Amino acid sequence: MSMDIEQYYDRIYRYCYFKVNNKSLAEDLTQETFLRFLNSESREPERYLYTIARNLCIDEYRRSRFAGEPQDEEPSEESFENSLIERIDLKKALDALPEDEREILILRYSGDEQISEISRLLGISRFAVHRKLRSAEKELKKQLGGKEVQ
Repeated sequence: MSMDIEQYYDRIYRYCYFKVNNKSLAEDLTQETFLRFLNSESREPERYLYTIARNLCIDEYRRSRFAGEPQDEEPSEESFENSLIERIDLKKALDALPEDEREILILRYSGDEQISEISRLLGISRFAVHRKLRSAEKELKKQLGGKEVQ
């Protein structure tokens, strides 16, 4: 099986970065995702890559939580405080969503995936993805007090 790694690398990196909020850790997780994928015999590369990346991010979260390590990298911009408040608000709002809706939002907006791709990746109908996405967007907006997410 041959595949163009560059075709998937950026999307998997963005997905990992959104999950762990740390550039170097996201790079490590992305590389580990591809190493594990290359040692497999999957016929659905994108779906399997996202599954591996998701599991690695979950493992990292559990490991760092157990070790008590901070997850955030400090940005060097002057607007650190406002950026931090916005990220905290977004994180709280996302955490209030059911896991499946949160995953769909991350794939759609962080991974820049189309509805049909999300449907294929998660193994659910396009209608179900669309319905859950709209529900998640509505609830997220409600959680954020009507503010738009940027």
